[in-house]
Amino acid sequence: MPVKNVVKEYKPNSYYHVYNRGVAKQKIFLDTADFKRFLSYLKLYLTPFNLQESTLKVAPTRMLKNYTDEVKLICYCLMPNHFHLLLFQKNIDSINYFMRSLGTKFSMYFNRRYKRVGPVFQSTYKAVEVESEEQLFYLSKYIHRNPKELLPTGINLEGYKYSSYLNFLRLIKQSWIIPDDILVYFKRSSYKNFVEESDEKDLVIIKNSLLEDLQG
Repeated sequence: MPVKNVVKEYKPNSYYHVYNRGVAKQKIFLDTADFKRFLSYLKLYLTPFNLQESTLKVAPTRMLKNYTDEVKLICYCLMPNHFHLLLFQKNIDSINYFMRSLGTKFSMYFNRRYKRVGPVFQSTYKAVEVESEEQLFYLSKYIHRNPKELLPTGINLEGYKYSSYLNFLRLIKQSWIIPDDILVYFKRSSYKNFVEESDEKDLVIIKNSLLEDLQG
């Protein structure tokens, strides 16, 4: 029987919730360097070549395939043993090629660093189409709330380093993250209130409709 969300029938000009976790539920980010390396690949894949040359100091022979004109990263969160991405693709195969490149590049890094062989991720990444504005909003809330249980007492969601939440609060701006597709519907402070409100009943719907097999 096929695994849910592994066989994908993509649509152009659509949003998708994309996620994966480590093989056998093992950690894929063991320390700060691993988190930063994954983010550096996102940045390089989603930054135009001319900006890579001038600001990222990447040699031409090391430039990665560029997906700037094909994929938008709306928001993300990296957790020790899994990750969540909210992506928009312009063409029918954009996410497929992007995720293959990202997964292969990080797996090569991870296996080389830890002197291991074999798969890093549990399976092919999973992707679920976001079919409404409501799902889009609440999915971003779910993604940004993901580290809530990991944070020490006294540290709020703004203190988590490996999500796009600070971009949504306009506290930082990273050109390779495009939050405006969601923020255009919120006043300046209302998105923070939306994410950090205590009522989580709305997130149950999102988990059921746009998140499968991650906890199993």
